[in-house]
Amino acid sequence: MLRPKTIEFGHDFVIAGFIIPSQLRGVMLPDTLHQLPQAERFAYAKLLAFVTNIDDELSIDEMAVFEQRLGTALLSPSQRKEVRNFLKDPPSLGECLEGLGPVSGRLALRDATLMTAADGHVDPSERQVLDSIAMHVGLSNDVVDALLEWVLKGYDWMQDGLDLLNG
Repeated sequence: MLRPKTIEFGHDFVIAGFIIPSQLRGVMLPDTLHQLPQAERFAYAKLLAFVTNIDDELSIDEMAVFEQRLGTALLSPSQRKEVRNFLKDPPSLGECLEGLGPVSGRLALRDATLMTAADGHVDPSERQVLDSIAMHVGLSNDVVDALLEWVLKGYDWMQDGLDLLNG
């Protein structure tokens, strides 16, 4: 099984460009959203619902990412229904950010970046929200740039897989 590349610095690790303190390292590999407290998973999903509405356009690709990530959050049926209602009537960005912890906030930034780029472009309003999320979790705008590059590499990687299948 492939694992994300980790580099140890003393007792801390660098995973996907983040320095993860040793006490959080088990929480961050590679997708452990489902292990976070329920309230943080709900805040994460609420933020992703907000992100779908930034540019007033919800593409099929963005919806696919949203649904996939919502599934990973392992919310109860009633919470999933509430989050889907946020697609029509989103809360404010501030309200979405309130319930995020340090790990859930970083995962939300990563997945919001993935979702905003799913339709092939990131609008200025989407970028502004990504920068706001980064600031909220104590990361620089350079991290948003790196995440956008990561998304592009990921899409290229997925296309390489399709190319292999199609000969």
